[in-house]
Amino acid sequence: MSMHAREFYAELGLPFADRAVVGTTYYATPAPGDPLRLRVDFCRTIRADEYDGLRLATIHEDRGELDVAILRFEDHRTFEHRDATQGRGPSHSGYGTFQEFRNRPDWVPWEGAHTNGLRDAIEQYTAVWFPGAWQASAPNRAAGRNAHKTVPPPPGPAPGRTR
Repeated sequence: MSMHAREFYAELGLPFADRAVVGTTYYATPAPGDPLRLRVDFCRTIRADEYDGLRLATIHEDRGELDVAILRFEDHRTFEHRDATQGRGPSHSGYGTFQEFRNRPDWVPWEGAHTNGLRDAIEQYTAVWFPGAWQASAPNRAAGRNAHKTVPPPPGPAPGRTR
């Protein structure tokens, strides 16, 4: 699996305990005991082995697919930095996408992706179909958001004291 899908989904940090990655698809039961499931796939473009987003689907175990949402990488600024450093704009081929090269299994095609926007959109989507499941699965979500704040410098010598 040269796409490294398992690592991509791990980087997204979806909090659901009951989950599995099969091939390039992420499956989860966000609310244990609920007949609804979440499926996340990569969206293909018209080019072979090129992807431009994620396809989220809510699936009922008896009635099948109930809803679908497409999260385009471009809309969520996933590859904005990578594309800007390469001088690639919205009118250029490959903008906001990544390609899978099966003959290069060591290469991670989505390297440099900024997944915060995608993660936030998935959280919003699951809040509609699986109310409370995100918070129940991720009680320390707020702590994770603080991890990127600037840490104050360590305390110096006590005031009035010199070394």
